[in-house]
Amino acid sequence: MTALDARTDTTTGLRFPEGFRWGTATAAYQIEGAAAEDGRTPSIWDTFSRTPGKVRNGDTGDIAADHYHRVDEDVELMRRLGVTDYRFSIAWPRVQPTGRGPAVRKGLDFYRRLVDRLLDAGIRPVATLYHWDLPQELEDAGGWPQRDTSYRFAEYAAIMADALGDRVATWTTLNEPWCAAFLGYGNGVHAPGRTSALASLRAAHHLNLAHGLAARTLRGALPGASEVSLTLNLHAVRPCSQAPEDLDAARRIDAVGNRVFLDPVFHGRLPEDLVRDTASVTDWSFVRDGDLSAAAAPIDSLGINYYSPSVVGAGSSESPSPWAGAERHVRFEPAPGPRTAMDWPVDANGLHELLIRLRDELPGVPLVITENGAAYDDYADPSGNVKDPERVAYLHAHLAAVHRALADGADVRGYFLWSLLDNFEWAYGYSKRFGIVHVDFATQRRTLKDSARWYAEVIARGGLAEA
Repeated sequence: MTALDARTDTTTGLRFPEGFRWGTATAAYQIEGAAAEDGRTPSIWDTFSRTPGKVRNGDTGDIAADHYHRVDEDVELMRRLGVTDYRFSIAWPRVQPTGRGPAVRKGLDFYRRLVDRLLDAGIRPVATLYHWDLPQELEDAGGWPQRDTSYRFAEYAAIMADALGDRVATWTTLNEPWCAAFLGYGNGVHAPGRTSALASLRAAHHLNLAHGLAARTLRGALPGASEVSLTLNLHAVRPCSQAPEDLDAARRIDAVGNRVFLDPVFHGRLPEDLVRDTASVTDWSFVRDGDLSAAAAPIDSLGINYYSPSVVGAGSSESPSPWAGAERHVRFEPAPGPRTAMDWPVDANGLHELLIRLRDELPGVPLVITENGAAYDDYADPSGNVKDPERVAYLHAHLAAVHRALADGADVRGYFLWSLLDNFEWAYGYSKRFGIVHVDFATQRRTLKDSARWYAEVIARGGLAEA
């Protein structure tokens, strides 16, 4: 598959390369439910969501979309859509409740059953080891700011490779470590809810180390054809003007939003400007000899999660801030254009910008869009239909941007739509719906939205109907 395979055909529209992977994605805590069944113990998100005032309406993931009990139904939905791949995450406390020691058999059996159902349906399983649900006992011991958590994560990776390595071909170590580090430990809007710039930077480093240790563990335990990956929510950062102070604001956000992960993982180094920017917070002495080379363990692809761009200028941000070293120098400005129910701007050009940047900065690294989608206030009408034309327009524009990046030489191998199901949307609880399948949380009834039918047609066609 090459970029030359992506073409515009006047009769069939925008065609994607042969073998392009068409997927959808979910996360364990957002859909599984069964929070206390079969040996599962609390994660940091169980604790956080049960803390008054942390999650809208006091919602928790205790039941969520009840996927734990509805695996067969949900896999059948994916089969009907025609997806080639399904990206799911494994709940660490479901298989290793304390983050240490042996696995719980029933927890492993759940994921074995899910993977078997996917394979029976002709769907390729893509497993993510960490989508933010750290076992609470590990947080009680210090969490991601503590070095030991990185080693516990590598042990957990070994458990999962042994359990599923013969059937799962693609493994992602971490999903969006920026959110885990800077929203979880910096401004506290995500679990575990801590507010410390130092803790967020320590967490970022130990997540990088955990990724590298787990990647090497997986590489040693999996069949030779298996793929090891990492997913980052890279920020498409734009200065509000070309004034030097606004350009510097964009540089600062790029350092703590993007290069804090890109540089260690792909180049085995810390960004020098980030070290300068954060000198008042830390001297980075928690980085030990060998850590950065460990973080730079080779991977087979990079996952990109993209929703909207960021526009920044010189100024200051609210405190506590997730932007360690930048909070007193940067303000965020609203981007123009329509907005989603999350109040995020809709701008597919940002996705193209990121892909072209990565084409240039990481030559030879295959890219996969591992999350892209939008929340809108859709609902089932009296006839039982869920019409969501805004989501269809959003997805169409972003897939067109991916196609344009392919034509411009970016090595993009697949697209995973976020999300399969309406779910527990973190601090927003059940108030935001990203799914292409509507979930009535009172009855757990699933209903295909118009966007699901549209996506099924895109998959069947191998691209978009019109240029």
